[in-house]
Amino acid sequence: MLTVFGLLTALPAVLALHLLEPELVLPAFSLVLFVEAAFAVILARLMPVPDTVDAISFWDLAGGFTLIGCAAAVFGEPDQAVLFLTEQGAPRPASRP
Repeated sequence: MLTVFGLLTALPAVLALHLLEPELVLPAFSLVLFVEAAFAVILARLMPVPDTVDAISFWDLAGGFTLIGCAAAVFGEPDQAVLFLTEQGAPRPASRP
């Protein structure tokens, strides 16, 4: 389960680094991790909770995805998230200090 967690966390990060502009990586990575957390919650609701404390459950994965997604959102700036969610081809107005 820990290997699955690592792959599902690292793979979107590597893809985002190669496919997106540098200022869009953190907002995109945050969105991907929140979607993965939602899927982990759905799986956790459908699957029974393990009997042992040592086993990693889907609830643990959902918490990890959410924690890392929040960290990525905090380290990204709001302007970057707006840039990610707006149309890329339209000219942006000049910002004033």
